[in-house]
Amino acid sequence: MNHAATATPLRGLRARPFRCPGCGPSLLLRLGGDEMRVRCLRCRGTPVHLSLLAALAAHVGRLAALDACELSTTGALLRHLRRRCRSVATSEYLEGITPGGHRNGIRCEDVQRLSYADASFDLCTSTEVFEHVPDDRAGLRELHRVLRPGGWLLFTVPLSDLPATRERARRHGPRIEHLLPPAYHGDRLNGPGSVLVYRDYGRDIVERVRAAGFDQAALWTPRRDFHGHRRAVVVARRG
Repeated sequence: MNHAATATPLRGLRARPFRCPGCGPSLLLRLGGDEMRVRCLRCRGTPVHLSLLAALAAHVGRLAALDACELSTTGALLRHLRRRCRSVATSEYLEGITPGGHRNGIRCEDVQRLSYADASFDLCTSTEVFEHVPDDRAGLRELHRVLRPGGWLLFTVPLSDLPATRERARRHGPRIEHLLPPAYHGDRLNGPGSVLVYRDYGRDIVERVRAAGFDQAALWTPRRDFHGHRRAVVVARRG
């Protein structure tokens, strides 16, 4: 066995004690420079999840009496919500499935036209979803609709330093118009490089959220980073 070869992937390994905003005392591991290679040892949360969990603790507080909606079916954030909220509705966007329908036991929802009734939830969350939504303004209006008065919306997206959001693509029915060279992200269901990026969000994202009807909206960033990584979280509240 070539011991040098097997040891190479561990050369960048770093671990330090920290208090995870989701699961409490733990170790924060760094397996590489990319944020996806930084994880909480206990809950396996990435800096994206950890930033949103910190925002939940700072703004929403106790979750026991809340009905939540998370726009995914996996991950450290969802596990946290399931442990603490009164109820959690989960979903994925599944091409060809009507919103509210199911495939292989997974509920399909299109955030642009949710099947949930008005005022169904106290909390809506998502991580890295809205850059992939063709009409994000419709999606934000839908989340406002399904939140109860006083309900919270917390989500992350990749943010640039641009003053205004830059549209990369537009959808016209089944046809996609590319305004910039296509960019793709991967996801768990479809694999690497499979999901089109419709926009690069800029600093105007808060105004986009307010335009959807939210009375309060701001960007919030954890004071402490996670091995050099942290994310700004959009925190909004329905009046």
